[in-house]
Amino acid sequence: MLDRVAEAIKRQDYRGAAKLLKPLIDKDGKNPWVRFYAGRIQEGLGKREAAEKIYLYLLPKTTNPKLIAQIRKGISRLEIAARSQKEQAIADAVTTQGGESLGVLILEPIAPAAKQEAAKAFGKIVNLDAYTARLRLPTRGWRLYRPGKMGELVYYVSRFQQVNIPSFCFPLSQIEAIEVLEVHYFKTLNSQILVRCKSSAGSEGEFSFTWPEVTQRVIGRIPLFESVVVFGARRKLQRKIQKQDSVPFCDLHLPQRNCILRFCDRTYQFQKGVTFATKPTSLPLGERETASKNWHYLTEFLDDTLSKCPVRDDFTIFAETAIDFRETLDRLKSRIDLERRKPSLWDQAFQLYSGLHFWRDR
Repeated sequence: MLDRVAEAIKRQDYRGAAKLLKPLIDKDGKNPWVRFYAGRIQEGLGKREAAEKIYLYLLPKTTNPKLIAQIRKGISRLEIAARSQKEQAIADAVTTQGGESLGVLILEPIAPAAKQEAAKAFGKIVNLDAYTARLRLPTRGWRLYRPGKMGELVYYVSRFQQVNIPSFCFPLSQIEAIEVLEVHYFKTLNSQILVRCKSSAGSEGEFSFTWPEVTQRVIGRIPLFESVVVFGARRKLQRKIQKQDSVPFCDLHLPQRNCILRFCDRTYQFQKGVTFATKPTSLPLGERETASKNWHYLTEFLDDTLSKCPVRDDFTIFAETAIDFRETLDRLKSRIDLERRKPSLWDQAFQLYSGLHFWRDR
């Protein structure tokens, strides 16, 4: 009877083979050859996951060399078919409108309790072992997982979402399309707020808006690195790059204007416009004369005024994954102008982080 099943499979008559195999399953369902042919029929019917499950179950439990060879051939066929299907799906996605444009794929945090199962599914999709896949999945903030063509990234996002792995992707062109205004100071705080600012093109002027137009705030600190001389091994002097300071930034998002208002304590002109130090503050008395006091007053004002707006503050977690993608970040204009001896990819990382929130939360 198994010979007849094998002949039916050879003719690709999988339904006929299934009818022939059914009485054998009822009579001797634990027979490894019976189980193998059950998997072979599932494979022929296009039920690859079911076939793979049978093959992987049988392989470590089988001692018959001929059967082991057949199982391994089956697993190899499934791998080749899955790879071919994936490559074709990606190729089709890339040919769609906008599929060729460059974008980034972001993994969102996953609950620690769900991480183990998610890692198995994630590893299968991206061809990683479970341990490495687990390390790739974030549990706290966003992770820049990979750049690439949008068609390919959309394919991966759809696959991730099928297995409950939160993710999204956006083209870099959308990030570039946002107008970023560097705020120099608040001129008035009436029903229409007026700020003095500088545009992305470098021209200075005034911009008016209302508080309800602000949908969220993005905050973060960009580190400043300097070359310093330190004592190394055997008390020898050596030059190292070390973090010396960090600069706070705050972005206000106005999506209806396609605009971000960007505040920075190094470029905000506290001596001009509205003063924020006149109201009571939580800043300790001994710290009120430090260089950061005015920034503290300004952020306290924004905290109070925009208390109902969500605050996105996981920039550092995101940046630590993003700065490894130098070529991608180099494509972005940072819209940040800090005095430093060498440019830093942290500037572009903040631009990307804020821009992704700008589109993601719309």
